Amino acid sequence: MSGNAFEGSMNPGTAEDQKKIHLWLESIIFRFFHVWSPVNCQDMLKRYEIFELCLRARELFWSKPLYREVEVPVTIVGDIHGQFEDLKMMMDMNGWPFSEDEAKEMYRNMVTKNRKDIKVQLPATLGSGTDRQKGPKNYLFLGDYVDRGPHSIEVVLMLFAMHLRWPDRVTLLRGNHESRPVNRQYGFFGECSRRYSERVYEVFQLAFNVMPLTAIVNKRIMCMHGGISEELYDMKQLDALKRPLDTPDIGIIADLTWADPETEIEMYKESPRGAGKIFGAKAVDEFCKHFSLDLIVRAHQVVQDGYEFFADKKLVTIFSAPFYCGQTNNIASMLNIDSDMVASFMLVKPVTEIKENLNVGEKAEEENLQ
Repeated sequence: MSGNAFEGSMNPGTAEDQKKIHLWLESIIFRFFHVWSPVNCQDMLKRYEIFELCLRARELFWSKPLYREVEVPVTIVGDIHGQFEDLKMMMDMNGWPFSEDEAKEMYRNMVTKNRKDIKVQLPATLGSGTDRQKGPKNYLFLGDYVDRGPHSIEVVLMLFAMHLRWPDRVTLLRGNHESRPVNRQYGFFGECSRRYSERVYEVFQLAFNVMPLTAIVNKRIMCMHGGISEELYDMKQLDALKRPLDTPDIGIIADLTWADPETEIEMYKESPRGAGKIFGAKAVDEFCKHFSLDLIVRAHQVVQDGYEFFADKKLVTIFSAPFYCGQTNNIASMLNIDSDMVASFMLVKPVTEIKENLNVGEKAEEENLQ
């Protein structure tokens, strides 16, 4: 790629240009899932590659609406908060957004320089394994990629690379931590400044400020980071929002990134967080009826068992960072929605429990959404 990150375009002029971009993105993905370790992490990407990834991601986000339509099958992922090694472990278990054949080709390109006469032996994490690992898997991430955990930069860059390479397989939404006032305070600014520079931190914000806010799965499951909004009555309202935008304390954007369910109220009330609102079961019921939804999936809160239902199972909170911050002994989950709209949770136990029980991935419960 060019050493000037501000060159390049989402619409390269030739098929050859597109191929070069794909190979570059695959090289980044390969480095993250096969070469990366906490010891060599600083050598994974050059500064200009970070700029290039962020600016290309910004272009792609801005070219799409603030609400995305997603088809099943899909895996929905909650907060990650810089826990890069846990993210890789969960994708090893659940499957990557590329097929086994694509993985072999990627591995061949990186290791053997495209020599077709050399037999490729995939790394163990990309072996045939179970059917779910043969992929490719589609993913919908609900935001909060950064802050608190040790490797926020890696989380964002690998997901950006996957989204750019396979935009129909990997969808990324914005969380409340993909916002300058929050991630400047809770760790991401410090990580960028310590490892690279303040300029690197700023280029991430350029991408965050244009990310989509919500997604609809098969027109029946609405997903966002925070929660529902009493001010949202038509998805066309999101089309009227002008990007780039930051997350305010009130209004639709604040609710979609900050709002929380609350058992003690029926409708809506100001949130003790100081941004967004809290909402009750009756509000969820009315929101689902208005938009003809079967389920709302959101993240934003640590839930001890990895997932937690609300409002007679019309809403579920998922959280995808196990042993959060190295202090909370919580289970993490990812929500798989299959082609028949059957939902199942893949659970990842904290490290303390994994040592006692090596079966770290399990299907906890199924909910038929037909």
